[in-house]
Amino acid sequence: MKILVVEDDPDVGWEVAKGLRRAGFAADLVTTLGDADVAVTVSSYDCLVLDRMLPDGDGLTFLEGLHARHVLTPVLMLTARDSVADRVTGFDHGADDYLVKPFAAQELIARVRALGRRAPKVSPRVLESGTIRLDIGRHTVTREGVLLSVGGKEFQILELLLQRVGDVVTRTELIEHCWDDTDDPASNVVDVAVGKLRRRLGEPQVIDTIRGVGYRLEG
Repeated sequence: MKILVVEDDPDVGWEVAKGLRRAGFAADLVTTLGDADVAVTVSSYDCLVLDRMLPDGDGLTFLEGLHARHVLTPVLMLTARDSVADRVTGFDHGADDYLVKPFAAQELIARVRALGRRAPKVSPRVLESGTIRLDIGRHTVTREGVLLSVGGKEFQILELLLQRVGDVVTRTELIEHCWDDTDDPASNVVDVAVGKLRRRLGEPQVIDTIRGVGYRLEG
C-alpha cells in the first residue's frame, strides 16, 4: 500500500511516515494542502492520513474537493479536535476514519491497514499464478503450499506483477507503486528488490527481465 501523510507538524509527520514505512507501507509526507493536491494528482494512493488544520486551509475542505473530482481514496482524519461534534463533522464531510492526537502508532497503522482492506480494489484479496499464491489480507505468499518469508517491498512488487501476469511492468510503474519519495528512483533499488524476490520464490524462476524496460511474471 502507498500512503500519503498530510501533516504540518514536522515531528508528528515524520513519526507517522516512519511508523508506516516500518510497517511495510510506502509513505509520502507533505506539509500543506497545496502539496497534497499535487501529490494526489501525480500519484495513486491507497490511503490518505490527513491533518485537520493545515497552514493553507482546512483538511475537510480539501477532502470535499477530492470527492468533487471523484477521487475516492480512503481518508483517515488525524486531528487534535476530539469533541463528538468535530468527529461527526469529519464523517459528514467524507472522512472514512478519525483518530485523535495523541495516538498510539500501532493503532494508526492498524486503522490504515483496515482502510486499505475496505477500499475498492481492482484485484481480489487473493492473487494466484501457477503455484504462487499471494493473500493481500493476510499478507502472506506461498509457493506449492509452502509459506515464504517475503519482505514488504518484495510483497508489493509481487502483488503488482500478479495483477499484470504476462504483461511487462516497467521500473517506473514499480517505483510509483512500491516506493515513496524518500527513495532515489535513479538508483538500483528496483533491481535489488526483484533479485531478493526471485531468491524468495526459488526455482524455477518465473520473473523475466525485459532489458531496458522492466519485468514480467510468466503466466
